Amino acid sequence: MKATTGDWLVVDHGGRRGLIVEVRHEDGMPPYLVRWLDDGHEALVFPGPDAHVVTAEDEAARLRAG
Repeated sequence: MKATTGDWLVVDHGGRRGLIVEVRHEDGMPPYLVRWLDDGHEALVFPGPDAHVVTAEDEAARLRAG
């Protein structure tokens, strides 16, 4: 799993989504500092196998499509 700041972390189990506000490693590997949409809480996350990254571009396209 690799991400950049501005990407989204989606946890498939429960449908939780969060904005990745900080990537701690230059290669884009976890952990990520994530601001969760449901409560605004920020947490350092080591994503499990039930999570995936959505790029900022893909998220923007999803929102435009409605």
